[in-house]
Amino acid sequence: MSDNKHERTGLWLGGMPWWLAVASILLCLIPVYIIQGSGEDASMVQSTTIAGSMAMCLALSVIFNEIGERIPIWNKYIGGGLLLTFFGVAILRQFNLIPDQALDAINSFISDDANFLEFFIIMLIIGSVLSLDRDILLKSFAGYIPAILGGLVVAMLLGVGTGFIFGIKPTDAIIKYVLPIMGGGNGAGAVPLSQIYEQITGDPAASYYSFAIIILTIANLFCIVASAALNALGERVPVLTGDKKTLLRKGANIARDDEKIKTDNNDLFGALLLAMACYSVGRLMNKVILPKIAGAPIHQYAYMIIFVVILAATGIIPARVRAGAKRLQSFFSGYMGIVIMCGMGADFDLGELFNAVAPANIIMALMIVIGAIIGSAAVGYLVGFYPIDSAITAGLCMANRGGNGDLACLGAADRMDLIAYSQLSSRLGGGIVLIVASFLFSFWL
Repeated sequence: MSDNKHERTGLWLGGMPWWLAVASILLCLIPVYIIQGSGEDASMVQSTTIAGSMAMCLALSVIFNEIGERIPIWNKYIGGGLLLTFFGVAILRQFNLIPDQALDAINSFISDDANFLEFFIIMLIIGSVLSLDRDILLKSFAGYIPAILGGLVVAMLLGVGTGFIFGIKPTDAIIKYVLPIMGGGNGAGAVPLSQIYEQITGDPAASYYSFAIIILTIANLFCIVASAALNALGERVPVLTGDKKTLLRKGANIARDDEKIKTDNNDLFGALLLAMACYSVGRLMNKVILPKIAGAPIHQYAYMIIFVVILAATGIIPARVRAGAKRLQSFFSGYMGIVIMCGMGADFDLGELFNAVAPANIIMALMIVIGAIIGSAAVGYLVGFYPIDSAITAGLCMANRGGNGDLACLGAADRMDLIAYSQLSSRLGGGIVLIVASFLFSFWL
């Protein structure tokens, strides 16, 4: 129970009363716009270290996140505060409203020297996988992973086929369209895909991410509409769906809430240590033990995901540590995600947006979403699932924007009880796409 004396009253912003948050934002940004010296010796007062870069990112991201969460329609269906943070900072960059030194410092902090992005991804992976109930993880693999793969394969086929109509090469159709859409969302999909792209090609991660997030956003809208349409179809043809609480046609309900476990700082520290150990395993596999499979380099994230899944499946990780990992993941995805989006926006050429929002890209996204529906429904039916429920969870929850997209799709489909399956799609399905991408990027780029 909360202490009434300490309950939040009035308008709060960025975890503080609005007046304190506004003062903090101003104090973070004022040094950015005070330039000392002249010519080549000119420099802003704000530091370009991790501390100064974090101050700039937090100040900018809190502003745009708050706006994005309050704009009707945008906040529920387009991307909310996360996406507006990305575009908002990109707009400031486009119109030279942020000093170049500030942009360079943010880029160095997010993806270059300090590489906070890498730490962010590690926290998402460890928490996302370990938070899945072990029974769900084990009992779902037999049928659910094939359903995910079915959606991925048919999405690729329709994506490549549609690409021929618009003159898009098959390799570009898969790398630029299918993989970002089917990557399981933003933080666990488009973001690590962009980093894999950067490490393999040498081009900036933002050059891949900027297009990927646009295509993913378009697909997310189609996923929400399709979820509502499939729900309507199920009500008219009941044989295609169950009670909206289970996938299995025989009625076994394996999706249940995770056990509620209290955690303390020791559990968070243990989860952090475990995350670093799993990351190190990925590095060892990627750099020393098995750098390539069938001639293709396997990214360290892919190895890390495989190792974490093995740990989760064996059940050897204590419940308190798993709960601690989930808390870390929730904090990073919920709060540090806007910081990452600020960094991505600081390295985004807004002109590419207008080139990407074209009829061809809209139709490509639509056909890939349709492919995800068809493939996951067909394979799901073959392994004993209801086709509509399989299409929504294994298909649309792979093709949407991850966590928020899952909630939007399940809400539109009136199937919130299937949240565990949708999380399996966004997390493990996204991991499958990263593994596939490690091969394809190496062979084709």
